[in-house]
Amino acid sequence: MASDAAPRRAIWAGALLLGAAAWSAGAHGATVSLATTGSVLAALAAVGLIRRGLAASAVVAPLPPLEIPVGVPHDQAQMAARVLALESQVEHAPIALFRIDSAQLPFAVEPVNANARRLLAPGRATDLDALRRTLAGLAPGQRRMIDVDTEQGIERALATAGALSIEGRPQRLVALTPMENELAAEAMQAWQKLVHVLTHEIMNSLTPVASLSHSARDMVHGVRASLPPDIAGDLGIALDAIARRADSLTRFVSGYRALASVPEAAPQRVVVQEMFARLSALIAPAWQARGGSADFRVEPESLELMADPGQLEQALVNLLQNAAQACTQRAAPHVAVSARLARGGRLRIEVCDNGPGVPDEVIADIFTPFFSTKSKGGGIGLAMVRQLVHRNGGAVRYAKSVGTGARFIITF
Repeated sequence: MASDAAPRRAIWAGALLLGAAAWSAGAHGATVSLATTGSVLAALAAVGLIRRGLAASAVVAPLPPLEIPVGVPHDQAQMAARVLALESQVEHAPIALFRIDSAQLPFAVEPVNANARRLLAPGRATDLDALRRTLAGLAPGQRRMIDVDTEQGIERALATAGALSIEGRPQRLVALTPMENELAAEAMQAWQKLVHVLTHEIMNSLTPVASLSHSARDMVHGVRASLPPDIAGDLGIALDAIARRADSLTRFVSGYRALASVPEAAPQRVVVQEMFARLSALIAPAWQARGGSADFRVEPESLELMADPGQLEQALVNLLQNAAQACTQRAAPHVAVSARLARGGRLRIEVCDNGPGVPDEVIADIFTPFFSTKSKGGGIGLAMVRQLVHRNGGAVRYAKSVGTGARFIITF
């Protein structure tokens, strides 16, 4: 009996911890969120205690795999089934979970579930050592935002660390909750609301000004013969300037109104090769007329995706227009557009030119509405690209080229 005491204590301790974790998760809803990260960490600790207790008492076979032998009492079999279900949920949780053995120096960082293994897989995070050092440096109970440099660009995640002890070995569990898409979506919604309010208020004031300026100009033109020449000339110049500026501001504000009212995407099957053929027919002649070239490449040629074809083509047209403006000083301007499958089955579209590229100090702002590095730019083009791509479930980022030029990457 004494030999069974330790396993039974482990099972009961794990069951109590598992029950607490389940109650906490239920209190915060069924989905894994920032509020339930602590519940997930507690549940992982419970799994470890229960599985070790069951294995030590010969209730289940040693790991791996976890199996329930014939003849196991009903309550213990039910407990083992719950462990299996919880383990499956943790494996497919939408957060990356890591175990850090605090007894080892340097700390060993091991992935616990599928998302963690994907993040540490080759080609995902560009600097695995830096990521491991960051995770190992989190103190128990600490929560902070971290940047993960991946092949899709800098991705932000909320890192939460918890401490536990298994069989006398101090360990930590770190959960990485992805925040990049949520933050980007919130930012775009905020910009949409701001632009909508601004354009509405500006248009309310601008429309009567434009209308009155045109009416006044027509009235002056009708009585011009009865006015002194100098007064008629001054009035004509002043009213013409007001009318022109009102028309220009109306067009300017209309562009931002379009940014704030992008319709929902209507996805359909898009054959990338056919879409590239249409874009090539549209823009390649202009590049060739300047002594340059525009190349389009798809690998494999059968590549397809589900997206709104009009919105996706408009996003690519905006990028190609930016490339054309950036290459105005090049004797042989060149742009290359390619599409291929990246790791994980993601579709990757790149637009690269041989212009001067984007200065490092402004890269973080180029997709922000109203921001522009051009003297006559309105800051709409790239903001619209981001909006259109996001509407179709994709992401767009700027990547530094190995040589010169700009390189934009769209992933789905």
